[in-house]
Amino acid sequence: MSFSSLFSPGPYHIISYGTLLGTTFFHSFVGGIIAFQVLPRPQFSALMTKIFPVYFSIQTAIPAVLALTYPAATSAFGSSGAAGIAGVLDPDNRWSVLAPIATIFFTGLANLAVIGPATTKCMMERKHQETKDGKKSYDAPPHSQEMTALNKCFSQLHGISSLLNLGNFIATVVYGFTLASRLD
Repeated sequence: MSFSSLFSPGPYHIISYGTLLGTTFFHSFVGGIIAFQVLPRPQFSALMTKIFPVYFSIQTAIPAVLALTYPAATSAFGSSGAAGIAGVLDPDNRWSVLAPIATIFFTGLANLAVIGPATTKCMMERKHQETKDGKKSYDAPPHSQEMTALNKCFSQLHGISSLLNLGNFIATVVYGFTLASRLD
């Protein structure tokens, strides 16, 4: 490693990509599942309420870092192709770079700014309704009409968030193949 590599965008690009892929994979397929299996429902909900804003912020911020640090293509004759935002927006990179990075950004942003807060609001409403009903939202039916509606709302929001997260993960993997093709 040379001192000049500290000023190159390439290492920051790879480290950012690895952070995004690792965070998304671990939270989606390891940490979240284990937490759901071992924590009582109230503690699991409290944990996820604190983790999700940070997690979705990572999924929103890192695509911006990836766009800013996008390295120029290199050939045997030196650099060819634009770096940074110009490289991401290059028409030749529309599907291999721009589409996955934009997908990662917008799915993370949708969960951070819209779906996550709506889900948290619905969870708080369910908690309030549990107090009124004297029954947990996840207890066996029957439930009050209000709780039934809140459970349906939560299920829909959770499903949308899960689909956005899956889209985010797939786009991250797709972009990984683009990065790998540049190593050849």
